[in-house]
Amino acid sequence: MACMKLGTKSESFQRDGNTWQCTTGLPSDVTIEIGEMSFYLHKFPLLSRSGLLEKLIGEASSEDGSVRVLHLRDLPGGAKAFELIAKFCYGVKLELTALNVVGLRCAAEYLQMTEDYGEGNLIAQTEIFLDEVFTNWTDTIKALGTCEEVLPYAEEIHLVSRCINSLAMKACSDMNLFNWPVNSKESSKGTVLWNGISTGTNQPPAGDDWWYEDVSYLSLPFYKRMIKAVELGGMKPESIAGSLVVYAKKYIPVMNRTSSFKDPNHAKLGSSISTPSEADQRALLEEIVELIPSQKGIMPTKFLLRLLRTAMILQASTSCRENMEKRIGAQLDQASLEDLLIPNMGYSVETLYDIDCFQRILDHFMSMEQIVSASCSPCIVEEGQLLEDGNSLSLITSVANLVDSYLADVAPDVNLKFPKFQSLAAAVPDYARPLSDGIYRAIDIYLKAHPWLTDFEREQICRLMNCQKLSLEASTHAAQNERLPLRVIVQVLFFEQLRLRTSISGWFFVSDNLENSQNQEDHNEQLPLSKNNGSHQADHEQERPAGIDDVRDRVFELEKECQSMKEDIQKLVKTKRGWNIFCRRRSHHCNSKSSSKPSCNGKAPPVSSVTGREKKNEEGELGC
Repeated sequence: MACMKLGTKSESFQRDGNTWQCTTGLPSDVTIEIGEMSFYLHKFPLLSRSGLLEKLIGEASSEDGSVRVLHLRDLPGGAKAFELIAKFCYGVKLELTALNVVGLRCAAEYLQMTEDYGEGNLIAQTEIFLDEVFTNWTDTIKALGTCEEVLPYAEEIHLVSRCINSLAMKACSDMNLFNWPVNSKESSKGTVLWNGISTGTNQPPAGDDWWYEDVSYLSLPFYKRMIKAVELGGMKPESIAGSLVVYAKKYIPVMNRTSSFKDPNHAKLGSSISTPSEADQRALLEEIVELIPSQKGIMPTKFLLRLLRTAMILQASTSCRENMEKRIGAQLDQASLEDLLIPNMGYSVETLYDIDCFQRILDHFMSMEQIVSASCSPCIVEEGQLLEDGNSLSLITSVANLVDSYLADVAPDVNLKFPKFQSLAAAVPDYARPLSDGIYRAIDIYLKAHPWLTDFEREQICRLMNCQKLSLEASTHAAQNERLPLRVIVQVLFFEQLRLRTSISGWFFVSDNLENSQNQEDHNEQLPLSKNNGSHQADHEQERPAGIDDVRDRVFELEKECQSMKEDIQKLVKTKRGWNIFCRRRSHHCNSKSSSKPSCNGKAPPVSSVTGREKKNEEGELGC
């Protein structure tokens, strides 16, 4: 740490309790009281250096020249600073350091210790040393920290802004040009030689985050001004966001409690500072949210979600939470399912998780996607636009998978209403889901947890998935799922049968092309006279039927699977319609008996037409 020595005389002050006395042997003729401390001094060394003391001593002097007590209640730095000022006035040795220069500079300004009261007065000496302090990162940090004690006076003479501008300039510049931060690691020690010189050197921290820890010890007002200064200085938004993350983790313990307790830094962050009140944490969080740069993706989505969860716990302002939701929605594709499962806060909640919050985040993402899609020209399509469209499709596809996983996690909640589930699932367009397995799984879980849904609601919820996009495993499960409506099951089986037919046609097409290509090759080949070539052709003729046989075996297996699927469809339809046919026949039989009793001619009503119509209806239902 830099220092500057002033004065040449030896120590001539002695403290006794709350009093300071000069030991020069001359009786004191003026008493300066600052708080509880009293200084018994001489008026001539003081008034020769200070314009304010000259004025006060002149006003307080009596006719005989004696001076009563002078009170300096508003002196910056208090008794500690005046002790050094008294030594400077008497020419006693003292040292200026980064820890006392700010207080001395403010006190000197208050006492009007200008060059009019002696060359090399205290204002000039402290300014010279401040210029030296501002060349060193460590000393500047310390000097800025002491500005808190004399804040109004330090602001008035622009010491705070000078410190912050100096730090911002160093943070935005190459760190190799300045001394290393005060909190950098000093554990590397070299061999100490006989003269006390160490051969070890501290290695500078790597990366752009070397200044994060140092500025995190600043108070919030100073830290805000520091962030705005580095932003004006051209600091990258990613570096500013990184500093905000470090500062928030240090001073918002509630956010640390929402993180994993397995984090080894969790205990350090909670114990390094005293725990502030929830009101202070709420105010700090709202300020940090305002300081986050507006660019997309500069701050991890995981941290943004932790901030949002903390804002809900601390009951931050609505504007703060809306700001966080918009930022998260802009980069929702980078979020993880675990972080999106935000518990509902309060006592009068219906669902376990805050689904409305996720709905707002998703709506903001979809609105951003619509703006991007609308900005692309439908007529002129360039290569760059194709790349952007591909990236946009991959982003919305990842969000669709995230939404399906989220729905599967919240579906078991019995308090989750059908409209909320439907609106959340329908927010993602169909083209964003290459496969419908995820949404089918969520629908199946929801139907299992909500067996009281009506047939109409079951039909509506099943329309959220595209049966044509189900994989083979999902189609097999859906065909045997009793919770699905019959129409959906038949639709799944129909598309699976259609897919099977397409596969069979593809196999036949491949086998025909294989035979044609082999025949063409055999026709174009000229039979060589050598024995080796004849044997090679025979090998081809042996291999060709083997490949065709494999194709035919596969086609035969697919036909068997298709036949078994048709039988399953017939069984399902018969089981569903059997009871309805029985009930109609039973009611018709009872009606015929009741009508035959009062009949006079005893003729029975015709049955063949009824049974024929029922049979026709049954066959028609099976055919569909």
